[in-house]
Amino acid sequence: MTAAAAPGRAPRLLQLITFVSTLDRFAMPPMLIAIAHELGAPLSAMVNAAGAYFLAYGLMQPVWGMISDRVGLVTTMRMALSLSAVSTIAAAFTQTTLGLGIARGLAGACFGAAIPAALIYVGDTVPAHLRQREVTALMVGVALGTALASIGAGVLAQFASWRAAFLLTGLAAVVLAVALGRLPRPPRARAHTSVLAPLLDVVRSGPTRLVLALAFTEGAVLLGVLTLLPAAVEASGASTSVAGAVTAVYGVAVLGFARVVGALSQRMHASRLIALGAVAAAVACGLTALSRAPGVALAAAGLLGLAWASMHSSLQTWATEVLPSARATVVSAFAGALFLGSAVAAVLVGGLAESHRYAEIFGWATVLAIPLGLFATLGRTRWIRPEGEPGR
Repeated sequence: MTAAAAPGRAPRLLQLITFVSTLDRFAMPPMLIAIAHELGAPLSAMVNAAGAYFLAYGLMQPVWGMISDRVGLVTTMRMALSLSAVSTIAAAFTQTTLGLGIARGLAGACFGAAIPAALIYVGDTVPAHLRQREVTALMVGVALGTALASIGAGVLAQFASWRAAFLLTGLAAVVLAVALGRLPRPPRARAHTSVLAPLLDVVRSGPTRLVLALAFTEGAVLLGVLTLLPAAVEASGASTSVAGAVTAVYGVAVLGFARVVGALSQRMHASRLIALGAVAAAVACGLTALSRAPGVALAAAGLLGLAWASMHSSLQTWATEVLPSARATVVSAFAGALFLGSAVAAVLVGGLAESHRYAEIFGWATVLAIPLGLFATLGRTRWIRPEGEPGR
């Protein structure tokens, strides 16, 4: 099935997958302080609970990749979303910090299959020269989910209850799992005869190892900053809803820049898009290291949106191309490395966040963003697509 032959409902359903998954992922950061207050727990415990989500999200990626190879992408997505609904709704009714951490960890483990499966679907059905445009189109769902979660979750936490946010994303996952029954199933064309074969191919491929290392670092920088930005803004004296509204600018920025990057990807080499995003990420981290005032955070969130649309979409597209024979495994491992990096960052800076040492946290993120951009740009410049994968 090619992009031209794919039914019109497929792109919309894939966007809805990215929307619901992102909505759940970004609902928690604006509510960290509110949840800690209601459960009577320290902020560091809530940061660790958010980290549990990212850790489980990352560790389950190879598992979901192997499952999708065995049972198919659409079946995998429906199964994962059904399990996500159960665990997310359970989080809405938890009464303890431990219960919340377990429920959010399970939700991350299950929602972890959603976006990678959508990317694999694009990789299996869209020609290489059109792939970045389609990958970037998926970011519309990411952008809308981020914006709605940032604004809505903060407002719900302040004026109603943080539990409502998890209940809504859980119910949305149920609806989407049913709707995906109409999604056309692409042919399964993996050549491997054993479960370990694609993993061995990944380990043997130098370019693939580089892409995964870059994903890990990007997760620590971009997702790490996004996770703590609402709490950092709130610590400066802003309300929960204001902090959420500030970070919602990130979602709006992704939405706007995704269209621009989609057009530029047809004329500009991917390495230049990566360089553009890396510069935006470094500047954003530097700004938040200097100040967490709402106005500064507003500018930083916009720059992070540019970084995600430009650098992340380019790295994500690279992951679908770097090893076509093991695409499901590579894309799943890419997502796993991304969120594993975020989880590791959350664990490392949890104590600093508890003592409001945000300048130090974002300062280290700035330092890390520089080699990330350099290695990613140079690596993509020198990489040549495997035979049979034409294009830039």
